[in-house]
Amino acid sequence: MHDVTSDGSAPIVDSLLDTDFYKFLMCQVVCRHHPDVEVTFEVVSRTRSVRLAEEIREADLRHQLDRTQSLGFTTDDLDALGRLESAPGRPLFTVDFLATLRGLRLPSYRLATYGGQFVLTFSGPWPAVMLWEVPALAVLMELRSRAVERRMSVAERVQVRQAATERLDGKLARLARLPGLAVSDFGTRRRHSREWQEYAVLRARDALGTAFTGTSNVRLAIRHRLEPIGTHAHELPMVYAALAESDAELVASPYRVLADWGATYEEPLRVMLPDTFGTGGFLARAPGWVARWSGIRIDSGDPGAMADLAIGWWRRQGENPAGKRVIFSDGLDVDDIEALHQRYAGRVRVGFGWGTLLTNDYRGLAPADALAPLSLVCKAVAANGRPTVKLSDNPDKVLGPDADVARYRRVFGGIEPPA
Repeated sequence: MHDVTSDGSAPIVDSLLDTDFYKFLMCQVVCRHHPDVEVTFEVVSRTRSVRLAEEIREADLRHQLDRTQSLGFTTDDLDALGRLESAPGRPLFTVDFLATLRGLRLPSYRLATYGGQFVLTFSGPWPAVMLWEVPALAVLMELRSRAVERRMSVAERVQVRQAATERLDGKLARLARLPGLAVSDFGTRRRHSREWQEYAVLRARDALGTAFTGTSNVRLAIRHRLEPIGTHAHELPMVYAALAESDAELVASPYRVLADWGATYEEPLRVMLPDTFGTGGFLARAPGWVARWSGIRIDSGDPGAMADLAIGWWRRQGENPAGKRVIFSDGLDVDDIEALHQRYAGRVRVGFGWGTLLTNDYRGLAPADALAPLSLVCKAVAANGRPTVKLSDNPDKVLGPDADVARYRRVFGGIEPPA
């Protein structure tokens, strides 16, 4: 394994399969139900203390984005996707959807700088724009890693890589002691580098065996015969909500997402993501059929409180929580995984999507902590000219114009299921 190159022109993304699996799952739903919706996505750095536009050379960023935009789906890519099955003998992706991907091209981007940060946006048809998200973030993250390492000596880079390897091995040794563990890689978008993600995934596979259930990265899953892992993301309820014509349609929009998802996919892909506008209200208003879905992904708020909320709701709906999947995926590291596994194993089918701190835990390893991972997101900010909103169970993750956030809080707020 070689050190990350300091050359900003070396390719970072060389395949449109180098993305999260749920992008393809969501894209098929969007192509079926909302292919003509026009959206805008925007990259936002929550780590404002790092002035990315002063760390990364704009020419390097444009080079990587241009190279990514030039990519298309190859015949081999489409054949690999076509071999994925929802059940034996039942293809996951339809022939029509694969034909759509064959002709799909990423739309152009807009890049500017403001206040030491890049302002990076993508606009166009939803099925195409949504596929920019993960590679754009991966490009920014790796260019930042390269910029920092370019300032280090060869000896310093070797020392940092050795320390990161030892840290990863220590984490995996702890996880290997947990009986019945189920953990997968969710770390593509904020990885240290493409090379390091692949290394970490293979290290986890070898150390954890069957406890390592797969990776969200489609390219790695196909290349190494791992299970591709994914459900859906916040962009679906955010865009569906923005398309609503009334408050009544707005409050119903999260369940319209699930209805369209359920019409496309069967178990085990029927895992809900209820926190876009607040988990409590989502569960309190949910139609009865939602309780029959196989599980829930917890991606904001206190993970234990959210899991307990779901468990209580399932019980009141006459469902057995022991048969339900609870997937924790919000900023996890080993301490969190150990504690949550101990608390919920046996009560539910607990699983973990381990992201940034699997594929980019370089905290404290470089001078001035310059390789600490950033919190970068790329979110839908408009749909058919209307702003999108995210409320979340975490106030720090709220997105949207103030007036629209206030309206969404009025419509979605104030309802909690009983304890």
